[in-house]
Amino acid sequence: MSVLDRIYEKAKLNPQKVAFPEAANEKMMQAAYETGKDGYIIPILVGDAEELKKLAVERGYDLSVFQFVDINDEAYRDKLIDIYVNLPGTMLKQKPLIRRMKDPLYYAMVMQRAGDADVTFAGIDNTTGDVLLAGQTVIGMKEGLATISSIGLADIPGYAGSEGTLLAIGDSAVCTNPDPEQLASIAIAACDTVRNLLDWEPRCAMISYSTLGSGEGELIDKVKEALRIANEQRPDLAIDGEFQLDAAIVPEVAAKKVKRESKVAGKANVLIWPDLNVGNTAVKLIQQFGHADAYGPMLQGFNSIICDCSRGAPVSEIKGNIVISAVRAAAENKA
Repeated sequence: MSVLDRIYEKAKLNPQKVAFPEAANEKMMQAAYETGKDGYIIPILVGDAEELKKLAVERGYDLSVFQFVDINDEAYRDKLIDIYVNLPGTMLKQKPLIRRMKDPLYYAMVMQRAGDADVTFAGIDNTTGDVLLAGQTVIGMKEGLATISSIGLADIPGYAGSEGTLLAIGDSAVCTNPDPEQLASIAIAACDTVRNLLDWEPRCAMISYSTLGSGEGELIDKVKEALRIANEQRPDLAIDGEFQLDAAIVPEVAAKKVKRESKVAGKANVLIWPDLNVGNTAVKLIQQFGHADAYGPMLQGFNSIICDCSRGAPVSEIKGNIVISAVRAAAENKA
């Protein structure tokens, strides 16, 4: 059984409530229906309930698979608001909440913060910026992390890494030019994400164009300082660098370039890019030339799980992201 198969099995053992604020979108509804029908999640469609039911019937779906939440239901909205405003650390009060909850994205996240959903899943109709802003405003950031970031899971045909064909990569979508503290935060969050999701023992490489001082410059200094901060904050994690990509994942290259003991060199299962120029380009190269399925981006740093999927993702990829998000939520809820 592959790692992805095991993720699907974990989801089925403990289905989570996933709220879909873009449920009218054809791809999103199909992905919600198929993952719900197969028992991986409990799909909650958020919007104009009558319109959503009509669309679901027209598309041939069994309505019993879904739960419907009508954003026009003022009684339920007021109940959510009452719960939300009495939670510690929330930013919004009643009046601004009423305005924002006209948008299904904000409505779904208030449901999540109030405990009526475990995940908010969006990204087809809303931009990444929309999802991040709603998440920071409603869900809030996890204590101890310096930035919101993302991690992806690449399933690369023909790749024979330390975890088979799978490789965790980040940040490829969110944090444009992280400073050392933010870069350390991305690495720490990524290690916790893969441990919760995949039961891996993370081996995290901080990627650069230099391996252990083979180059010099401000870009390398940033990665070195990020490594120092990450190791200081979380000495329990195997985070190492700075490594060039091949030194991080190819044992033969690591043997030549890394002349000291390392738990990570040559066998990294998590790669942390130095900035978004590298990360965004890298993930597209992996997809286009490596023919990889790239699951994500999985957002990190929020108090609970939010997913911003790619607008161009096929239904198969969206389904994978839904199930991954649900398993992450189950692990966090358990913790």
